[in-house]
Amino acid sequence: MPLTFSSVSASRGDVHRGVESGSALKDSRFPPMTRDELPRLFCSVSLLTNFEDVCDYMDWEVGVHGIRIEFINEKGSKRTATYLPEVAKEQGWDHIQTIDSLLRKGGYKAPITNEFRKTIKLTRYRSEKMTMSYTEYLAHRQHHHFQNGIGHPLPPYNHYS
Repeated sequence: MPLTFSSVSASRGDVHRGVESGSALKDSRFPPMTRDELPRLFCSVSLLTNFEDVCDYMDWEVGVHGIRIEFINEKGSKRTATYLPEVAKEQGWDHIQTIDSLLRKGGYKAPITNEFRKTIKLTRYRSEKMTMSYTEYLAHRQHHHFQNGIGHPLPPYNHYS
């Protein structure tokens, strides 16, 4: 069975339902895609591996580890946030900038102190990333359609119909 944030949390008695689909389908930071954008579309999937709980919030390497933090916000609620391994490196952030950005991403609004950072529970992980263009996806889909013994071409995938 693959290990995910949900399975890690479930093993600790803390199940987060719908987090994955909510992230994928209901992210208000981005407008919906249009049909005209499909030919320029690339999709990446990151397989998260090697989850390790660490005692020190600085015990991870920029560009190597993704991190997930868990903390208690100023209202007493448990909150979480994560960045994939490439995020901090792409942004040019160091450890502190990454942690502080994650705290804000997770909804922490109070001033961030070094003492507060020390209360964070941090899980580091690694990632294997695969990327495919829409054109590659269509070719792959067509190839597997013919391999399965169906002799006519598939129509293009049309999410919008």
